[in-house]
Amino acid sequence: MRIKYQTLDFTIRALEPIRLPPYKGSAFRGGFGNAFKRVVCVFRKKDCRDCPIIQECAYAYIFETPAPQDSAVFNMDKYETIPHPFIIEPPEEKRQDYEPGSEISFALVLIGKAVDYLPYFIMAFEYLGELGIGQGRGKYELTRVGIEGKQIYEGKSRVLKTDLYKFLDVPENFFQAEEFPADSEREIVLNLVTPVRVKYQREFVSRLDFHILVTNLLRRLALLNYFHGEKRKAEWDHKKIIEKAMEVRLERHEATWVDWERYSNRQKVRMKLGGLAGRIIYKGQLSEFLPLLKAGEVFHVGKGTSFGLGKYRIIQNY
Repeated sequence: MRIKYQTLDFTIRALEPIRLPPYKGSAFRGGFGNAFKRVVCVFRKKDCRDCPIIQECAYAYIFETPAPQDSAVFNMDKYETIPHPFIIEPPEEKRQDYEPGSEISFALVLIGKAVDYLPYFIMAFEYLGELGIGQGRGKYELTRVGIEGKQIYEGKSRVLKTDLYKFLDVPENFFQAEEFPADSEREIVLNLVTPVRVKYQREFVSRLDFHILVTNLLRRLALLNYFHGEKRKAEWDHKKIIEKAMEVRLERHEATWVDWERYSNRQKVRMKLGGLAGRIIYKGQLSEFLPLLKAGEVFHVGKGTSFGLGKYRIIQNY
């Protein structure tokens, strides 16, 4: 499995006082879809399904990705939604108030064809700055965008210089992959950086057993690959992987449930989007799962990933 992606660093400068909520992903994600549509949409239609150029439209692909007829294999018609091909990773700092002149940095992960739409994302964030974010809608300007420390866009010149992208490879027969041989038992710590909203048997879990984490990672990667990657089903042995994952023990569960709310302009309701945050320690035959876990570090896991939820870091040899 090979998924195209790129991680970009955005820096904005406050033009007015900006007050952000404790979880800043809601501020950056809220209004972004509307800003993106205002930048991209030609016909200003409310329903993309009636648009004559829906197949070529960047907004439709990013926010209204159509489900192919054979997507029923993923039970999409029952309870799943097609994952958005982007992740906004908000600042992790606790600071909430930013005076004019203050800089705020966040990351953006683009997946699949979304990488090619980077100019639209930049324009959308610039337009969002004109609309304002956070309490009171404080305005900002986008000053620069970078990739791994290299500046590719500067707000004043508005010149974009990049055709860079990466591929993340996940072996579909990773139990036989020579570079990840089975070894003696080891410990791995997962630091859940942003709330992880993971379901098992259609219920959100407050205890993240390893096989539940693996089940959700397999599904997310399969969906990303199917809709935004190679457009095919993953060929891994799901049953065997889960059986082996169930042998990995949860040694310590230091993660707790954290609630936060956001207001949905589209649905006109306040939504609770809590999840697990903290540390979890697993022990067992873990080397063979490293490709899967490392992919999750990039693409996150669980629900609400476009808000930056489901972000974790791997700490080995705890």
